[in-house]
Amino acid sequence: MIIKPLSKRTNILFAFFLFTISSSWSQEKGKIDLFNQKNLDGWYTYIKGRGTNDDPKKVFTVANKKIRVSGEEWGCITSNEEFSDYKIIVEFKWGNETFAHRKTKAMDSGLLLHSIGKDGAAGGSWMYSIECNLIEGGTGDFIVVGDKTNDFSITSTVASQLQNGVPVFKPNGTPKTINYGRINWINRDPKWKDELGFRGEKDLEKKVGKWNKLICIAKKDSISIFLNGKLVNQAYQVKPSKGRIQIQSEGAEIFFRRIDIYPL
Repeated sequence: MIIKPLSKRTNILFAFFLFTISSSWSQEKGKIDLFNQKNLDGWYTYIKGRGTNDDPKKVFTVANKKIRVSGEEWGCITSNEEFSDYKIIVEFKWGNETFAHRKTKAMDSGLLLHSIGKDGAAGGSWMYSIECNLIEGGTGDFIVVGDKTNDFSITSTVASQLQNGVPVFKPNGTPKTINYGRINWINRDPKWKDELGFRGEKDLEKKVGKWNKLICIAKKDSISIFLNGKLVNQAYQVKPSKGRIQIQSEGAEIFFRRIDIYPL
């Protein structure tokens, strides 16, 4: 019974085609600047062990029209508003500082979509959500940051072979549903190591200090992830299908100069 998933996937791809040809219209209509390049208006901070809007170490700051996330403490900025049916465009680059047990590990952060529930419910740091991972060598991985119930889940088409025990996205693969854990992006290096500065043979992410463009299209119950112009991951039957946006602090310095949402 693979007809239904294939039909679903075809519909999703067709929707992306329609979105592409209408992008000039959407960019003129209803754009939401989640980052005003001046301050963190529209967001609140949450730091593990501290709570809401308590940031004495200045983990989250704005200067020179950029958000700096130091990574020194674990937590996030969270949008005041919830969103559904949108395209989000994020431009980011890594800094040079790393901290704590991730001092020598791959630089790590994340864009958390459809975030709902209690602040800090996940590991004391984040709301339950569907994560687009930002990590050296693994940017574009899906992670279901949930309570291990079917309230938080995604379905993706994956390759027949696991990659170090983890499913890997493949456009014409076999449907796989998860309610916890991850689905790796399409060309994640099978020799990936959690080490600072890691780069795989087919990585799309630019060198440290260079700007990357990440686009996530969340339409109804689907999410597709594009990194520097290439489709890297895709999911459907996504639950939940709306919520707040979170950006993580997770041990590495990272900068953001653009966070825009275009309602669909």
